[in-house]
Amino acid sequence: MSDSREEAADGYFGCSDSERAAFEAGIKMGTIYHQFVGVPVSADNVETLEKAIEEGCKVQPFVESVEVRIDRSRLKTKKGEFDYLSLTGDMLDVDLVVSYRTSRVKARMKLVEQMNYPLMFIERIDSI
Repeated sequence: MSDSREEAADGYFGCSDSERAAFEAGIKMGTIYHQFVGVPVSADNVETLEKAIEEGCKVQPFVESVEVRIDRSRLKTKKGEFDYLSLTGDMLDVDLVVSYRTSRVKARMKLVEQMNYPLMFIERIDSI
């Protein structure tokens, strides 16, 4: 890291590289969820919204990759001027990879049917 702010921030984290990468992944997932749930979505803008979420996440520190999918089966045809659907957490399926120094975290957000809940979790932590 060559950014002096990044170096200064390191002093506040009393944790391993893998714990920091997991923390960073959690921040990104929380940002995606809380920033975009409630946004109007339709078949006409779903691809644009997926890309906007991805591009917004990619500018955050330590993001290696992100892929967002919105469940198109939940979208409906607009039946009038005032008819629209808002994005809900259970419509999101997100794959995120965050790298911090010696660690890479693969995190996921998806609807877990058995729980009926859009769960955010760590799939894997690797050394790099």
